[in-house]
Amino acid sequence: MADETGHPENLSPRLDGNEAVNLAAEQSQKTAHRNIPLSGEIPLPDDTANLRQGPSLHDGLLALLPLVGVWRGEGQADTVEDGEYAFGQQLTFAHDGENYLTYESRVWRINESGESAGAVSRECGFWRINDKDEIEMICCHSSGAVEIFYGDLLNERAWQLETAQSLATATGSVMLGAGKRLYGLMPNNDLGWVEERAVNGELKPRMSAQLKRVAG
Repeated sequence: MADETGHPENLSPRLDGNEAVNLAAEQSQKTAHRNIPLSGEIPLPDDTANLRQGPSLHDGLLALLPLVGVWRGEGQADTVEDGEYAFGQQLTFAHDGENYLTYESRVWRINESGESAGAVSRECGFWRINDKDEIEMICCHSSGAVEIFYGDLLNERAWQLETAQSLATATGSVMLGAGKRLYGLMPNNDLGWVEERAVNGELKPRMSAQLKRVAG
């Protein structure tokens, strides 16, 4: 970034090592005690995963209303890269009053003793409904891949998505094959989901979980 003269160094003057350390220490006194989230500090509504709090859900998202919340539980995976394992998951669907849901998934491996054995993956993205009443999902994987899913509302409690396009970074993981996801509320109102991925041209189960609502 440059100033009006076109010289970036005018915006960031050179400091020797001691000056840089002292400046950083001085500045951190104002922020070192803080961490995310920093609610209410920008002129926009905070995200909410609770339909009773915050802004009203956008009318364009009513078909996704039952998903809004924080969900947590356990599942099973059988992947080409890591084999079979049990995992825990927290899944968050939230909104800020605009015409999209924010989506975040955090997955951790569970060992034979039922304890956490470390993080497996993270996903984040957005769910929308377009003018054709199709669900659009943009999903960014922590492993270095981005996918676009399209899907349909199967009924008031179930949603099915299929991959339409995917892209990996230069340092990202091997591209996932074409996939399908099904999310649905079970008779006990837990959220169940299952993912299938193409292996040698055939869709096979990859991950599934049953999650209980913990917020919303």
